[in-house]
Amino acid sequence: MSTLHVVALCGSLRDESHTRTSLEHALAAAAERGASTELLDLREWNLPIYDADADDAGDADEFRERIRSADSILLGTPMYHGSYASPLKTAIDYSGFDEFEKKTVGLLGVSGGSFPITALEHLRSVCRALDAWVIPHQAAVPNAAEKFEDGELVDESIADRVATLGEEAVRFANIEADPASFESGQNVGAQD
Repeated sequence: MSTLHVVALCGSLRDESHTRTSLEHALAAAAERGASTELLDLREWNLPIYDADADDAGDADEFRERIRSADSILLGTPMYHGSYASPLKTAIDYSGFDEFEKKTVGLLGVSGGSFPITALEHLRSVCRALDAWVIPHQAAVPNAAEKFEDGELVDESIADRVATLGEEAVRFANIEADPASFESGQNVGAQD
Protein backbone atom coordinates (compact mmCIF):
# COMPACT_ATOMS: atom_id res chain seq x y z
CA MET A 1 0.00 0.00 0.00
CA SER A 2 1.41 3.38 -0.96
CA THR A 3 1.70 6.29 1.45
CA LEU A 4 -1.38 8.49 1.61
CA HIS A 5 -0.83 12.08 0.54
CA VAL A 6 -2.58 15.02 2.26
CA VAL A 7 -2.52 18.44 0.61
CA ALA A 8 -3.60 21.63 2.39
CA LEU A 9 -4.65 24.86 0.68
CA CYS A 10 -4.13 27.99 2.74
CA GLY A 11 -6.61 30.74 1.87
CA SER A 12 -4.80 33.41 3.87
CA LEU A 13 -2.15 35.63 2.28
CA ARG A 14 -0.96 37.20 5.56
CA ASP A 15 2.68 36.74 6.50
CA GLU A 16 1.87 35.68 10.07
CA SER A 17 -1.27 33.77 9.19
CA HIS A 18 -3.08 31.88 11.93
CA THR A 19 -4.73 29.85 9.17
CA ARG A 20 -1.35 28.72 7.82
CA THR A 21 -0.10 27.89 11.33
CA SER A 22 -3.27 25.87 11.99
CA LEU A 23 -2.94 23.97 8.71
CA GLU A 24 0.69 23.18 9.50
CA HIS A 25 -0.49 21.76 12.83
CA ALA A 26 -3.09 19.60 11.06
CA LEU A 27 -0.52 18.42 8.51
CA ALA A 28 1.90 17.49 11.30
CA ALA A 29 -0.83 15.30 12.80
CA ALA A 30 -1.44 13.70 9.39
CA ALA A 31 2.30 13.02 9.05
CA GLU A 32 2.29 11.37 12.49
CA ARG A 33 -0.34 8.98 11.09
CA GLY A 34 2.05 8.07 8.25
CA ALA A 35 0.91 10.39 5.45
CA SER A 36 3.08 12.51 3.23
CA THR A 37 1.95 16.13 3.36
CA GLU A 38 2.18 19.32 1.35
CA LEU A 39 1.06 22.86 2.09
CA LEU A 40 -0.02 24.81 -0.99
CA ASP A 41 0.53 28.36 0.20
CA LEU A 42 -1.48 30.52 -2.19
CA ARG A 43 1.04 33.37 -1.78
CA GLU A 44 3.42 31.25 -3.83
CA TRP A 45 1.12 30.50 -6.78
CA ASN A 46 0.30 32.66 -9.78
CA LEU A 47 -3.46 32.18 -9.91
CA PRO A 48 -5.10 35.32 -11.33
CA ILE A 49 -8.79 35.96 -10.74
CA TYR A 50 -10.50 33.07 -12.49
CA ASP A 51 -11.60 33.59 -16.09
CA ALA A 52 -13.17 30.55 -17.76
CA ASP A 53 -11.75 31.73 -21.10
CA ALA A 54 -8.24 31.57 -19.60
CA ASP A 55 -8.58 28.34 -17.62
CA ASP A 56 -4.86 27.56 -17.95
CA ALA A 57 -3.61 30.97 -16.76
CA GLY A 58 -0.56 31.31 -14.57
CA ASP A 59 0.29 28.21 -12.55
CA ALA A 60 -3.16 26.63 -12.94
CA ASP A 61 -2.03 23.40 -14.62
CA GLU A 62 0.63 22.61 -12.02
CA PHE A 63 -1.70 23.67 -9.21
CA ARG A 64 -4.43 21.31 -10.39
CA GLU A 65 -1.90 18.49 -10.67
CA ARG A 66 -0.83 18.99 -7.06
CA ILE A 67 -4.44 18.77 -5.90
CA ARG A 68 -5.08 15.70 -8.09
CA SER A 69 -2.11 13.97 -6.42
CA ALA A 70 -3.80 14.18 -3.02
CA ASP A 71 -5.74 11.43 -1.31
CA SER A 72 -7.16 14.03 1.08
CA ILE A 73 -7.38 17.80 0.86
CA LEU A 74 -7.54 20.28 3.73
CA LEU A 75 -9.06 23.68 2.98
CA GLY A 76 -8.12 26.39 5.44
CA THR A 77 -9.51 29.91 5.41
CA PRO A 78 -9.82 33.01 7.49
CA MET A 79 -13.40 34.22 7.75
CA TYR A 80 -13.91 37.43 5.80
CA HIS A 81 -17.35 39.09 5.90
CA GLY A 82 -19.02 35.86 6.97
CA SER A 83 -17.49 33.65 4.27
CA TYR A 84 -14.20 32.21 3.08
CA ALA A 85 -11.33 34.18 1.57
CA SER A 86 -11.17 35.11 -2.11
CA PRO A 87 -7.71 33.55 -2.73
CA LEU A 88 -9.18 30.18 -1.74
CA LYS A 89 -12.24 30.78 -3.92
CA THR A 90 -9.97 31.53 -6.89
CA ALA A 91 -7.90 28.38 -6.23
CA ILE A 92 -11.04 26.23 -6.07
CA ASP A 93 -12.41 27.89 -9.22
CA TYR A 94 -9.33 26.67 -11.12
CA SER A 95 -10.22 23.17 -9.99
CA GLY A 96 -13.20 20.95 -10.66
CA PHE A 97 -14.39 17.37 -10.54
CA ASP A 98 -11.01 16.02 -11.67
CA GLU A 99 -9.46 17.43 -8.52
CA PHE A 100 -12.25 17.03 -5.94
CA GLU A 101 -14.72 14.32 -6.96
CA LYS A 102 -14.74 11.44 -4.44
CA LYS A 103 -11.86 13.01 -2.54
CA THR A 104 -11.87 13.38 1.20
CA VAL A 105 -11.85 17.05 2.23
CA GLY A 106 -11.33 18.55 5.68
CA LEU A 107 -12.35 22.09 6.58
CA LEU A 108 -10.63 24.58 8.85
CA GLY A 109 -11.86 28.10 9.58
CA VAL A 110 -10.13 30.86 11.52
CA SER A 111 -11.76 34.01 12.81
CA GLY A 112 -10.62 37.09 14.66
CA GLY A 113 -14.06 37.15 16.24
CA SER A 114 -16.70 34.56 16.90
CA PHE A 115 -16.99 31.04 15.55
CA PRO A 116 -16.41 30.98 11.74
CA ILE A 117 -19.40 28.75 11.06
CA THR A 118 -20.66 30.45 7.89
CA ALA A 119 -17.26 30.22 6.20
CA LEU A 120 -17.21 26.49 6.96
CA GLU A 121 -20.80 26.04 5.75
CA HIS A 122 -19.99 27.82 2.48
CA LEU A 123 -16.95 25.62 1.89
CA ARG A 124 -18.98 22.51 2.69
CA SER A 125 -21.56 23.54 0.04
CA VAL A 126 -18.85 24.10 -2.57
CA CYS A 127 -17.29 20.72 -1.83
CA ARG A 128 -20.69 19.02 -2.09
CA ALA A 129 -21.17 20.63 -5.53
CA LEU A 130 -17.85 19.03 -6.55
CA ASP A 131 -18.86 15.62 -5.14
CA ALA A 132 -16.13 15.64 -2.53
CA TRP A 133 -16.66 13.72 0.71
CA VAL A 134 -16.33 16.26 3.52
CA ILE A 135 -15.14 15.01 6.90
CA PRO A 136 -17.96 15.56 9.43
CA HIS A 137 -15.44 16.91 11.98
CA GLN A 138 -14.40 20.46 11.18
CA ALA A 139 -11.85 22.62 12.95
CA ALA A 140 -12.62 26.18 13.92
CA VAL A 141 -10.36 28.70 15.58
CA PRO A 142 -12.49 31.56 16.93
CA ASN A 143 -10.93 34.62 18.58
CA ALA A 144 -7.66 33.62 16.95
CA ALA A 145 -5.47 36.31 18.53
CA GLU A 146 -6.04 34.64 21.91
CA LYS A 147 -5.12 31.15 20.67
CA PHE A 148 -1.59 31.78 19.39
CA GLU A 149 1.67 32.92 20.97
CA ASP A 150 4.92 33.44 19.08
CA GLY A 151 3.54 31.72 15.99
CA GLU A 152 2.37 28.64 17.89
CA LEU A 153 -1.14 27.33 18.52
CA VAL A 154 -1.24 27.33 22.33
CA ASP A 155 -4.90 26.69 23.13
CA GLU A 156 -4.88 22.95 23.91
CA SER A 157 -8.53 22.33 23.10
CA ILE A 158 -8.27 24.07 19.72
CA ALA A 159 -4.91 22.40 19.00
CA ASP A 160 -6.50 18.99 19.66
CA ARG A 161 -9.40 19.80 17.36
CA VAL A 162 -7.06 20.92 14.56
CA ALA A 163 -4.87 17.83 15.02
CA THR A 164 -7.97 15.63 14.84
CA LEU A 165 -8.75 17.15 11.45
CA GLY A 166 -5.31 16.09 10.17
CA GLU A 167 -5.70 12.61 11.65
CA GLU A 168 -9.14 12.17 10.09
CA ALA A 169 -7.81 13.31 6.71
CA VAL A 170 -5.65 10.17 6.85
CA ARG A 171 -8.23 7.92 8.49
CA PHE A 172 -10.94 8.69 5.91
CA ALA A 173 -8.72 9.13 2.84
CA ASN A 174 -10.02 5.95 1.23
CA ILE A 175 -13.65 6.18 2.27
CA GLU A 176 -16.20 5.10 -0.30
CA ALA A 177 -17.85 8.35 -1.30
CA ASP A 178 -21.60 8.67 -1.60
CA PRO A 179 -23.29 8.70 -4.98
CA ALA A 180 -23.18 11.98 -6.84
CA SER A 181 -25.04 14.80 -5.13
CA PHE A 182 -27.95 16.71 -6.61
CA GLU A 183 -25.81 19.85 -6.39
CA SER A 184 -23.08 18.34 -8.55
CA GLY A 185 -25.56 17.56 -11.30
CA GLN A 186 -26.39 21.25 -11.44
CA ASN A 187 -22.69 22.25 -11.42
CA VAL A 188 -22.14 22.14 -15.18
CA GLY A 189 -19.42 24.80 -15.10
CA ALA A 190 -17.10 22.52 -13.15
CA GLN A 191 -17.50 19.76 -15.73
CA ASP A 192 -15.75 21.67 -18.54
